[in-house]
Amino acid sequence: MKTLALLVAAAVALPFAASAQSSSTAKPAAKTTTKSTKPAPKKKAPIARSAAKAVEEVTPIADDPSVVLTEAELAVAQKVFTGKIQCELGADVTVAADDKKPGFFTVSTKGARYRMHPVESRTGAIRLEDARAGAMWLQLGNKSMLMNQKQGIRLADECQSPAQVAFADEMKKNPPKALFDGADAPKK
Repeated sequence: MKTLALLVAAAVALPFAASAQSSSTAKPAAKTTTKSTKPAPKKKAPIARSAAKAVEEVTPIADDPSVVLTEAELAVAQKVFTGKIQCELGADVTVAADDKKPGFFTVSTKGARYRMHPVESRTGAIRLEDARAGAMWLQLGNKSMLMNQKQGIRLADECQSPAQVAFADEMKKNPPKALFDGADAPKK
């Protein structure tokens, strides 16, 4: 019985003794000094905002000649709000119609520019897409948003043109009926 107790005590104490011994006898790692033959990489100076904007304005946007719009998509294009649209957190999005190619738009925000065309939506929302860049402009009655589907992020949200501001105010004054308002009670 005593041997069993001694073995259990030794088994419990062994890990503690090993860790105490290894920490007291461990030697600090030797410092190695090697000189690199390559110079340290130089940090690039940040590009001034005006210079970046100038580059963005002259950079051509990829145009997909295979995109041909249907009559329904051209009708959707007539409903797109254009101009500089204010968004939340001081951001803005500029939507400009292409004079040379009806139904196409240039949608830009700080650091990003997309060439978009309308896509039919089952919900009635106005939807512009740039399939190559993975960007989408979604225009609802009371707000719009710019999303990058490839990155899975919203680039701009709560964007409102003057017409959308008026629509949102009207929704606050006269909220739409809830889905089940006025429905008959279930019969027993």
